[in-house]
Amino acid sequence: MGQLNNRKIAVLSESGFEETELTSPVQRLKEEGATVHIISSKPGKIRAMKGDQEWTIEVDVDQIITEANSEDYDGLLIPGGVLNPDSLRKNDDAVAFVKEFFSAGKPVAAICHGPQVLITAAVVEGRKLTSTKTIKVDLLNAGADWYDEEVIVDRGLVTSRSPADLPAFNNKIVAEFAGHAK
Repeated sequence: MGQLNNRKIAVLSESGFEETELTSPVQRLKEEGATVHIISSKPGKIRAMKGDQEWTIEVDVDQIITEANSEDYDGLLIPGGVLNPDSLRKNDDAVAFVKEFFSAGKPVAAICHGPQVLITAAVVEGRKLTSTKTIKVDLLNAGADWYDEEVIVDRGLVTSRSPADLPAFNNKIVAEFAGHAK
């Protein structure tokens, strides 16, 4: 353990994130020594969903997006859920924050519906990735090369399909975040 000591990871999310797609990666990142900040549009707490109907846990927001600086972070995680990415896509500050990670060549991880934010940020063209099948056509239309695989890494972008893929996703995000030169 400790592969991510001295690393800061931003988790960009709104209410409506899929519970395990935030909690499982965050737990693994912290186990590896990373400092993890939950970044959202409003202070306070954001709520999780299990599936697309049941509200579950609340998570504390560490920083609001208008005060967050991508230069302070070594990597970015975007959890899925149906509502979360849709809310993020409507937020110009959130989209700009995502673009800054790609411009700086920093690793980014997105799972399930999370890549919808990447479509809006216009960073998927020519990249190999995966996601939940429900957004496959959206990604293809945005110029991505979509594959139905457990986890895919393409030039620092880590993507996975669903909560079932979390063990593989978590291993790959740790490797990508640890391998990025500070």
